[in-house]
Amino acid sequence: MRNVTVLAGGVGGARFTRGLLAHLAAAAPDAAVTVIVNTGDDMWLDGLRICPDLDTVMYTLGGGINEEQGWGRPEETRRTSSEIAAYGRGWSWFTLGDLDLATHIVRTDLLRNGSTLSEATAFLCQRWQPGVRLLPMSDQPVETHVCLAENVDEHAAGDYIHFEEWWVRYRAQVAVTGFKQRGLAEAVAAPGVREAIRTADLIVLPPSNPVVSIGTILAVPGVRDALRSTTARVVGVSPIIGGAAVRGMADACLRTIGVETSALGVGLHYGSRNRGGLLDAWLVDETDAAALPALAAAGIRSTAAPLWMRDLNATTAMAAAVLAL
Repeated sequence: MRNVTVLAGGVGGARFTRGLLAHLAAAAPDAAVTVIVNTGDDMWLDGLRICPDLDTVMYTLGGGINEEQGWGRPEETRRTSSEIAAYGRGWSWFTLGDLDLATHIVRTDLLRNGSTLSEATAFLCQRWQPGVRLLPMSDQPVETHVCLAENVDEHAAGDYIHFEEWWVRYRAQVAVTGFKQRGLAEAVAAPGVREAIRTADLIVLPPSNPVVSIGTILAVPGVRDALRSTTARVVGVSPIIGGAAVRGMADACLRTIGVETSALGVGLHYGSRNRGGLLDAWLVDETDAAALPALAAAGIRSTAAPLWMRDLNATTAMAAAVLAL
């Protein structure tokens, strides 16, 4: 095992990759890991470019994450956000910590001075040393918006709002009719993305949101085709255990696109690569072992293993199960 590529969203992808690195340190110390990260959650706020998933992966692998939250920095203060709010600016439902703001300020300064997002990410990683090559899915801005199915606050049914507003402010409890990735038509895969897929020995779709994280990466022109044509094995890990999302509100996203919230439903959503889909293999939790025959009938090799990432040891064992599969 020389090259492993992970397509990741935020917390789930970050924590899985941390376990993967711990496993590879013992099993394949010479292996190189590339993480291609969703940037569809990115946005402008208070004049700063915010990249939630990139930062969550970088902080988690670099030892700077708030472990209890799964995002942001530990021992954080929010004096700056409070001052911004005193001017009547910012979003009261999306406050940025003072330490976290430093990352956004440096990134924005780099972007405004001509750096690409890939270059800015590489610069930030010089401090955090995440132990992987961290790549945004695209250097062009892509932002996920949701279409509201009902009136809420100052928004009317049919309006599009940023995904983060739906996710954080409304906790995905407001019905939506669909997702739209603005900027996708102009986006191209960031430098190194398709090469990382083409040259990998193993590609992992970790337990990230299959709709707005993994799905957004796959929607970047050329990425899905690269995944289908690579000689690497493509193994996915179910983000659904016992019919419920492991973290967050992925079930709301799945319902919106008509996919059953189950390990089987998501596996079939990705599909078998032999039948025009993406997966060579699919790892489900032990509680979902009953889905294995149906997955096999759909052409997806699968097995069951404990998938709760309760601690680093459990996550390392999960990564080992992926490599074994």
